[in-house]
Amino acid sequence: MGVRARGLVTSVVLLLCAGPCLADQLVDPATVAPEYRAAAEKRRAEQLKVQSCQHRATEQKVPVRDRAAFVAACLDGSSAANEQR
Repeated sequence: MGVRARGLVTSVVLLLCAGPCLADQLVDPATVAPEYRAAAEKRRAEQLKVQSCQHRATEQKVPVRDRAAFVAACLDGSSAANEQR
């Protein structure tokens, strides 16, 4: 294997492994400057709500093609998202 091919393989492996570490982390309001703490608390509440809706979609085995609509309806508080499938 040549140097160029080895570099290409290494780059592809690094890109594939980098995906999980780039995921959004939950905001910790305690680590944010005081003037931005209220916004951080609001963002964390929204993140927890989205996580809850995604977990509910997983529990109800919502197909991937319908997941975005399910989560959007769940966030809106629609009764369609609260129905058992």
